[in-house]
Formats: sequence, structure tokens, C-alpha cells
Amino acid sequence: MSVIPVSVQLYSVRDVAVDDLKGVISKVAEIGYSGVEFAGLHGNDPREIRKALDESGLECSGTHTAIDAFSDERLLETVDTHHILGTGYAIVPWIPEHMRDTVEATLETAKKLTELTHKLAEHGLKTGFHAHAGDMIPLPSGQTPWGILAANTPDSFVMQYDTANGLSGGADPVQPILDFPGRSVLVHLKEFKTGGHALIGEGEVPWQRVFEACESVGGTKWYVVEHEDDPRMTSLEAIAGDFKALVAFGKA
Repeated sequence: MSVIPVSVQLYSVRDVAVDDLKGVISKVAEIGYSGVEFAGLHGNDPREIRKALDESGLECSGTHTAIDAFSDERLLETVDTHHILGTGYAIVPWIPEHMRDTVEATLETAKKLTELTHKLAEHGLKTGFHAHAGDMIPLPSGQTPWGILAANTPDSFVMQYDTANGLSGGADPVQPILDFPGRSVLVHLKEFKTGGHALIGEGEVPWQRVFEACESVGGTKWYVVEHEDDPRMTSLEAIAGDFKALVAFGKA
């Protein structure tokens, strides 16, 4: 069994979480996961959600928090929510294309994310950025937005690689982890299959290489499963299938 705990990004089950987040938390625990990564609380009181986590024996591995939630007007509320949930990680899941479509724009974004890193550190929190396919596509300079952001943010800034998004963007499925040692604190495990859907282990991601990279140089503290919409099964069935696959790999 892996020493790295496994959580699930609740965006994977947003279709049921939007109406019954506490019920979903209970079901995630029944599947066997150790934690959850939130993508919003769907109007629920953070204290009630923390209670649901505690009752289910789950931890909050982190959140995906829109960059607007870190504005001066909303910062303290965002910080308080994370403290209540018991996590130290508030990851920016996405930024508009104009913030990363040129070297200059990406450097300016890196500057803003660096400022945010220092601001959150004063409150005991860390931030980071989640990889999407577009972040892996080289700009005319030959550099990728992902590489520019990593090279121009502090070492404490989490570069949250996503295995499927990396492959979708043409990246080597493992190299982005190896390129920035210690920065892959939270890694999204998501299968990729050209032209179709797949559970972990059924597609093109070289999982053993991914695990080796995370567990050697990645500095990974949480594996975070994510599953995109899959017409073959319900969202809860999908994350259960992914967890079963990780058990077979000896990682859960």
C-alpha cells in the first residue's frame, strides 16, 4: 500500500454533490478514500461540512478555489473557510487564457501568484495552480505557460500536475513532475484515452512511471483522483472504479 493517501476531487461527482454534499462525503468514505478536494461547497456552511468530514473519517486534502476568492474583499472569508475545513492548500484551478497566452502575460500572472503565495503564508496557507492542456502547449518562444509559472513562483507554490490534462496538451505524462522537484505536492490522477473514456489503468497514462516520479522527486503528499464525465457509468461508480484500480496498483 502506498504511504501517500488518496483523496478525490469532488468536481468528479458534482452532479450529486450540488444537492447532497454531505451525503457524497459519506459515500466517498465508504468507497475507501482518505480525503476529498473540494470544488466549492455548494452553499453549505463550512462548519457543517467539517462535521461531515470528521464523522466520515475523511480529511480535506485541499480545495480548488477560484482566483477571485482571493481578492482583498474576500480573502479573510476564504482563509477562514480553509481553516475550518482543516486544510492548508487552496489551489487556483484555472486562469483565463489572456493571463497565459504570451510570455509577458504569463510572467505577470506568475508575479500575481507569487504575491498571493506570500499573502496566504501569513495565514498558514499555501496556494498553487492546477494544470490544464493549454498550459502544456509551447508558446512561440518554445516555453510553456506551465514551465514559466513554475520557474517564476516560489518553491512553496504547488504545481498541481494532472496526468490526463498533461497528455491532452501534448506533454510527456511524467516529465512535468520530474522537471520541478518538490513542487508536485498534490497530484491529480486522471486517466487519458484517445477518443474515449477510461478508468485508471485502462488508458494511456504510464501509471508506474507516474507513481515513481511522485514518490521519488515529486514531494507528493496527496494523490487526488479526478474523473471526467463518463457516459458508461454514474459519477460515483466512476470514482469507485478508479479507487479499485489504485488498490490493484497497491496505491490505496
